[in-house]
Amino acid sequence: MSIGRIHLRDFVIVKELEIEFSSGFTVLTGETGAGKSILIDALQIAFGARAEPGFIREGASRAEICVEFSPQPWVLSWLKEHGFEDAQDWLIKRVMDTQGKSKAWINSSPVSATQLKELGEQLLDIHGQHAWQSLTKAQEVRALLDAYSGHSTEELGAAWHHWRQAQNMLQEALASQASQTQEHERLLWQITELEKLNPQPHEWEELSAQHQRLSNSQSLLESATLCLSSLQDEDTGVLAQLSKAVHSLEGSVQFEASFKDWIEVLNSSLNQAQDAAHSINSWLKHIDLDAASLEEIDQRMSLWMSLARRFKKPPEELSSVLSDWREQLLKLSQALDIDQLQSTEQSAHLALKAQAERVSKARQKAAPQLAAAISSAMQELGMQGGQFEVALSPLPELASYGAEEVGFLVAAHAGSTPKPVSKVASGGELSRIALAIAVTTSKLGSTPTLIFDEVDSGVGGAVAHTVGRLLRQLGQDRQVLAVTHLPQVASCANHHWVVSKVRTGTETFSQVNCIEGFDREQEIARMLGGESTTETSLAHAREMLNGPKTPSVASPNQSPSKTLASSNTNKSSNSSTSSKPKKSSKP
Repeated sequence: MSIGRIHLRDFVIVKELEIEFSSGFTVLTGETGAGKSILIDALQIAFGARAEPGFIREGASRAEICVEFSPQPWVLSWLKEHGFEDAQDWLIKRVMDTQGKSKAWINSSPVSATQLKELGEQLLDIHGQHAWQSLTKAQEVRALLDAYSGHSTEELGAAWHHWRQAQNMLQEALASQASQTQEHERLLWQITELEKLNPQPHEWEELSAQHQRLSNSQSLLESATLCLSSLQDEDTGVLAQLSKAVHSLEGSVQFEASFKDWIEVLNSSLNQAQDAAHSINSWLKHIDLDAASLEEIDQRMSLWMSLARRFKKPPEELSSVLSDWREQLLKLSQALDIDQLQSTEQSAHLALKAQAERVSKARQKAAPQLAAAISSAMQELGMQGGQFEVALSPLPELASYGAEEVGFLVAAHAGSTPKPVSKVASGGELSRIALAIAVTTSKLGSTPTLIFDEVDSGVGGAVAHTVGRLLRQLGQDRQVLAVTHLPQVASCANHHWVVSKVRTGTETFSQVNCIEGFDREQEIARMLGGESTTETSLAHAREMLNGPKTPSVASPNQSPSKTLASSNTNKSSNSSTSSKPKKSSKP
């Protein structure tokens, strides 16, 4: 089941109304002008149709439509892709005001009318004299035929996108070959110039440090020499003085115990000073601070700075710049390989052709079978001699969906020329053709809720009963809602709702009641014989309700509820009333 509960407030001639739908086949009946199509109008607006101010009940400032729905897995995927958080219950709410403005939400998240339309196309399909949806859309027609053939077109679509990608790369390479050649030459020259320097990672920082050290070589030598002299001078050096201090204490240590600690501290300092003198002496012997090294570093840093200014890059980034240019040159060289790109494009096109041929064979086999099945259903629906065709028209070039366009053609009567279904003049014929297609493909499509508005227009008698039987049959696989004026159709429904007008003072409002048992017999009798029911019409109604039908669809663990809305102005009559539906002898 897809659509659960519908709640309307101040919509057309409804002040407040709530209906809970079940699975299977539900029928809406009522007198002419009672407002049977109000619910269909409300569903269309809830799912993105234009919200006209004329839909707001006279005297109200705004109208509100709420629809609870149960999404299938693919609809849940769509909801997640569009940022809606996962939820156990799903609710669409749309509000419109007299200024022509409207707002909508899915649960608590705002949603656009375009998104509502996309969602609606996945949840319900409305068929009627003035609302023709899926069968006028080429992609839906193709999807029906492909589903009937039992062959997937996913690999075909993937092959087409792969080919288009290869084709675009080839065309871009051909179109920009001259500019890419210039760019290739420019990059090659820049790389050649920079490779003369061949900068290494972190080399600039190391060169700068060496240059600083060599530039101050004389000062470094003087400092180290003076320090070594201060340590090692025989008379005044730190080492000699520390040694004297230790010897002076050692002569008296037997008389004063604390001298021992002082001697240890002085010996430690003496050892550290000796280590320092040894390190300085070693540095002085091995350090290379000659002018030649400084000149060599000066020349390399000068070239480095010159290239940095030429290419307008910081000196420390030249190494990474060279790496980036080499990578760009490699990609550009690959892009300029026209032969390879042409080979890739040709291979992708051959793969696409193979997939298209596979899909075409499946369509050619399934098309006459689907046409025959729908033609047979048309005969049952009072369109004797009518013919349905599935036309496959070759495309000038391969598309993402194959090598041909798929179209549905119909001849409503014997001897007439088949025309596209959208060109069929009669709304009643269009509705019955829709029913024939829906019943034939009911197990194939993905739309869980089908709505038929006056699908039985222009038929009667045995054909009307066939319409009802087929709708009930369709309700085994889908949730089906039909607006009808024929008792033969109404008697086949699993669930029956009656729409009526009620006058209170100067105001008129619509109410919708779920009927069962004797109430349903009376409604069928009214549809059979007009306002006044007789024992004969009641007996006929009882017979129709008790007559043979296709197997009933099990309803969910919920019973249809009845809610009635008023638009009275006084407080006592403003509240909604409800009554428990009476049970019929046959559901």
